[in-house]
Amino acid sequence: MAGALAKSFGLAGLVLPLTMAGVSAQTALQSLQQNRQNVEWADNFDIATENITEVKSYAPTLSPETADYISIAIDRYQRIVQAGGWGGVTAGGKAMRIGAKDSRVVELRRRLIASGDLEQHAGLSDTFDSYVDAALRRFQLRHGLIPDGVMGDSTVQALNIPAHVRLRQLETNLIRMRSMSGFLGDRYVMVNIPAAEIEAVEDGRVRSRHTAVVGKIDRQTPILNSKIYELNFNPYWTVPVSIIRKDLIPKMKEDPQYLAKNKIRIFDWSGNELQWQQIDWNTDEATQYRFTQDPGQENSLGSVRINFHNKHQVYLHDTPSKTLFGEDYRFHSSGCVRVQNVRELVTWLLQSTTPDWNRGKVDSVIRTGAREDVRLKSQIPLYMTYVTAWANSDGVVHFRDDIYNRDDLAGTGEQARL
Repeated sequence: MAGALAKSFGLAGLVLPLTMAGVSAQTALQSLQQNRQNVEWADNFDIATENITEVKSYAPTLSPETADYISIAIDRYQRIVQAGGWGGVTAGGKAMRIGAKDSRVVELRRRLIASGDLEQHAGLSDTFDSYVDAALRRFQLRHGLIPDGVMGDSTVQALNIPAHVRLRQLETNLIRMRSMSGFLGDRYVMVNIPAAEIEAVEDGRVRSRHTAVVGKIDRQTPILNSKIYELNFNPYWTVPVSIIRKDLIPKMKEDPQYLAKNKIRIFDWSGNELQWQQIDWNTDEATQYRFTQDPGQENSLGSVRINFHNKHQVYLHDTPSKTLFGEDYRFHSSGCVRVQNVRELVTWLLQSTTPDWNRGKVDSVIRTGAREDVRLKSQIPLYMTYVTAWANSDGVVHFRDDIYNRDDLAGTGEQARL
């Protein structure tokens, strides 16, 4: 098996073998077109699919074979490190894209060739041509960046992370992957926190992937295993005490109409409604009350909330702030996980356990604006994971920033970009 796997890691072990590239590109385009049907929101940038020949496979990130693919990637990266690693690109200066002519393009070509994103025969010209454009987009995809083909600051930072740091990430994540190598269930949901991405997995294949927004560095999304048991359509939002203290009180000091503008009401614990003037906003008095946001377009949970058992008071949910899904830095929440195209995920969750639900019924219930709670007849496993490096069967190696500083990179003398 190892020989077959090693063979699949052609072109410096990081991109698709040439014999597979055309088929994979066609599959990728078909998959992307299919996934963009029936979605409630799409990214607002053109990812130029005709230039992208490497994509995520249908295999789950937590596939039993992923550890084998990581092991092969480790062998390749060890050789890169032993050969002196790869050079970086000069930081600063103007962002570059296709058509540019600059000495830094030579550095970029050399860097992309070293990591296998650009074929060696492309040469070291100082012109940013279509070959460099396609290679840079592949690099951006592998590193969770917007694949716009622009060599801007965030892309330069990723390019300049040394090979030995990437090797250490692979070694760290191999241990993580082996610890989750058991049977995870016929159907499950996986949230990869550093990737800010969700996978809905059925019978060993990814049925849908969803861009996510996860917790800020100081309000981290917890790593846990749980089970999804309930959906709340058109939910109220009860503001957690931590958010009352950190966000709501400061906002009320700035603008006393903040609660009214956001349709948030105040109640004591006997159910009596209070007015904002009854609270001393210069103290923590507000934390003694319950703040509830009414359902609607401005509700922080959006149209649906997905509940799972946990002690952290977090959940998956929709959001009115959908533009955040189009960013490559998606660490903005207070610990909960916001889900792009949440209706697709909700329909999949319901169809497995509650067959009388379909996408049409989901849309209809949300459209009414009426509150409705649905308990799943069979709970679905949920894995909130922390994976910053992995590889798939096509030989594609992915890296993500160690956003919560959990990769133990201190021994390298370097640290992945936060």
